[in-house]
Amino acid sequence: MRIGLFTDTYPPYINGVANSTYILRNELVEMGHEVIVVTTYPGLGGHKWNEDHTVLMLAGPELKFLYGYVATSPIHLSAQEEVRKLNLDIIHAQTEFGVGIFARICAKLMKIPLVSTYHTTYEDYTHYINFINSKTVDSIAKLAVAKLSRLYGDSSMEVIAPSRKTKEMLLGYHVRREISVIPTGLKLDQFSPSHFNPQFKAELYEKYGITENEKLIIYVGRLAEEKALDLVIRGFSKAIEMQIPVRLLIVGGGPDLDPLTRMVKQMGMDHSIFLAGPQPSETIADYYRSADAFISASLSETQGMTFIEALASGLPLFARRDEVLQDLLVDEETGWYFSNEDDLCERLDAFTKMSDQKMATMKEKCLSIVQPYSSKTFGKRVEEVYLRTIEDYSHQYRIDSIRIKDTLVQLYLISNQDEEIRLYVSMDDFYEMGMQKDGTLTSRQIEELRIREEAALAYQKCIRSLAVKDRTCKEIYDLLTKETGCAINSINAIVEKLEEQGFLNDERLCIHQIEFMKKAGYGHDKIVRNLKKRGIPYEMIENNLSLRMDDERENAEKYARKLQLTHRHDSLRKTKDYIRSHMVSQGFSSDLAKDVVEHMDFSENLLKEDDNLRHCIQKATRRLEHQYSGKKLRDRVFRACVSQGYRYEDINAALNETEWTDEEN
Repeated sequence: MRIGLFTDTYPPYINGVANSTYILRNELVEMGHEVIVVTTYPGLGGHKWNEDHTVLMLAGPELKFLYGYVATSPIHLSAQEEVRKLNLDIIHAQTEFGVGIFARICAKLMKIPLVSTYHTTYEDYTHYINFINSKTVDSIAKLAVAKLSRLYGDSSMEVIAPSRKTKEMLLGYHVRREISVIPTGLKLDQFSPSHFNPQFKAELYEKYGITENEKLIIYVGRLAEEKALDLVIRGFSKAIEMQIPVRLLIVGGGPDLDPLTRMVKQMGMDHSIFLAGPQPSETIADYYRSADAFISASLSETQGMTFIEALASGLPLFARRDEVLQDLLVDEETGWYFSNEDDLCERLDAFTKMSDQKMATMKEKCLSIVQPYSSKTFGKRVEEVYLRTIEDYSHQYRIDSIRIKDTLVQLYLISNQDEEIRLYVSMDDFYEMGMQKDGTLTSRQIEELRIREEAALAYQKCIRSLAVKDRTCKEIYDLLTKETGCAINSINAIVEKLEEQGFLNDERLCIHQIEFMKKAGYGHDKIVRNLKKRGIPYEMIENNLSLRMDDERENAEKYARKLQLTHRHDSLRKTKDYIRSHMVSQGFSSDLAKDVVEHMDFSENLLKEDDNLRHCIQKATRRLEHQYSGKKLRDRVFRACVSQGYRYEDINAALNETEWTDEEN
């Protein structure tokens, strides 16, 4: 592949982005790729090449307060033509501004796939523009960082994050491209303790007056506010005052070099805390190997290359707890966490009292835990991103038109080969992926969306069903299982989403149905049966019923009186039996039904008992006299009245009032 690495900073400048880009470039070259670096140089003019034509440099002013950062313009027309001639297969932007914007311009105009790495936590650098130390300015700056980070991320086909912490941050910014976590690798052997230089250490100790019984703790990196070196210095000052045998060596330059130097001098600690300033990159490994441990209080790292360098040198770490160290610092195995100056003092004291055997064990653990961070692994994983991105770029679909249908979006897509397809996507996917007319989707994205399309259509089916009638979770599960081809994990996801959005709520439906059925005269047991049939958990039903069934007896009495009115022409016994049985079928308990009937007022029924009996005799006689006569007719009428609940003696008394012929049929 012909690869373009676009970066604002590159060796001889020493910082994390420059080192990462340099390491990646060397690994890609070793793998047989042709790599061109596009970077900056301080000065006026246009662009220039290095001697072997592998580095294209763009001019720009040097910003001293940002540790020599060169702020080049993103517009370089002549350099743009140079890039066009390179016929690059892929562009990899290592920064967001200056050269990073230039990379995005080139990628768009030349139709080259673009990958970007998000190296810097810009939120931690807003103080550089907040000259008046205003919370409002800082808040606005952080909001701008989030929006710009999302814009830059979405302009790439894929984003590389050097740590899980960085990926989570980008997801928090709502970056909608695929994010791969690939830690920057190191030439681990370069830092190996096997290359220890005793002469370098002896000269270093002599220069700063460090004795053999003192432990030397080193910091390597940029000196700036976000690195929190003032906390480290105060902690060491306390430790030294407590006569803990430690010394601190700070290696590096930056905007805080002079302020920190003054701070150490004012504290009277310049005989124990040393600021060495920036040092040649080829000597950094010897500085590590000459120390006993590494310290940094920074919480602004996206990966923390100096932590990895220190571990590769066999040095345990002192650091504040940060997600970026999750896989590197195991407390009391590869170092110690501290949160403030007092914590740091305690950890330093414990460190100086460690046995040689414990120190050797810790050193071995440091060397083993850093092995996954090799530069070879780094280069290989980035190459995989390039190959995947190039493949995706060659199989893109353009969004020709968009139609919104209820909770779905229908896309009309056209491929590079003029193939047309239609695709339904959910509103969530539509917004989260930043889809828009004339935007693009890769074939891989479309395959993933095809899998989710069935779920999106099923979700729409549920919404329509719920618009007609409230349903329980079980009823929606049944609908999805019987009427769609969704897998169980998709069904679970749809139900969870409907619950989150408030469309499904068994508790709410349970309460509503209890109130409805109470008004309809249903008793406890029938309410439970109906709700259990709909899939509502028994415990939920009982909990809500216990809160809402204080008026159970009142409802039972009301229902019983209603039934009583419909049986005014029946016998008292039949009326009572009918009321009891229907109350039980309505869900009231048999005990409650019996008790309610026993306490009802049946005086009106008693007054009408004789009239109702005579009516029953007349009705039975008319029905049976075509078949029977005389004694047989009387017996049949008697039985009919008994079946209607009238008493024997009352029936006989009433029948004796009637004349029966002795004729037989």
